[in-house]
Amino acid sequence: MVPPLRAIFFDIDDTLYSTTEFATLARRNAIQAMVNVGLNIPIEEGLRELSEVIHEFSSNYQHHFDKLLLRLPEAATRGLNRTILVAAGVVAYHDAKFTRLKPFPDVLPALKRLARTSLIRGIITDGVDIKQAEKLLRLGVHSYLTPGAVVISDQIGISKPNPKIFERACSEMRVAPREAMYVGDHPVKDIDPANRIGMVTVLADRGGRHSDEIGRTRAHFHVRNFDQLLNLLRKRFKVSIPA
Repeated sequence: MVPPLRAIFFDIDDTLYSTTEFATLARRNAIQAMVNVGLNIPIEEGLRELSEVIHEFSSNYQHHFDKLLLRLPEAATRGLNRTILVAAGVVAYHDAKFTRLKPFPDVLPALKRLARTSLIRGIITDGVDIKQAEKLLRLGVHSYLTPGAVVISDQIGISKPNPKIFERACSEMRVAPREAMYVGDHPVKDIDPANRIGMVTVLADRGGRHSDEIGRTRAHFHVRNFDQLLNLLRKRFKVSIPA
């Protein structure tokens, strides 16, 4: 017998929006802006170096553009104010957030409908707290979440794939793991640890950067969009979802 579902938690990156698509555009815009104020390198070379910086120092590092300039030949920045170069990259990257950071088209309609059910709606995500919180606001999803149901790794000192972050989310919402569903895109960081503590797991397969990775365990369900997720909730878990 399927236990009653009381809560549904979501990942953010590549689950609620296309991280891969956004990051590619924002980074290109940043390098272009730096070239526009004098950086003397081909844009593709700058993108390759920036990608290496991000890979080596992680996407949450705060000084990618500073490290980028340190790696480039002296001729690339000769006679230029490095602070201006960095600022140009930062401004262009953040401008992209205003114009291009959008949820997948099926996300907001689905969350609006879920907000009219009795399900607790939350987030379990890795990352810098202010950056992940900013995404929730810019994506327009925060108002559809249950107050207090947002768990960010930086805030609690626990990061995926440690299953304790999932246990913390369930505990704070006073639901048993078997009564909670987790929807994420990463087989290793999302599905494996959530499975380990007994949550209902849903792999959101939107063709993102982790779509080819293989975890130790399989998700209970796969969906390609949130329309399929709503159908799953309605048919398998008997959740009454308003039209």
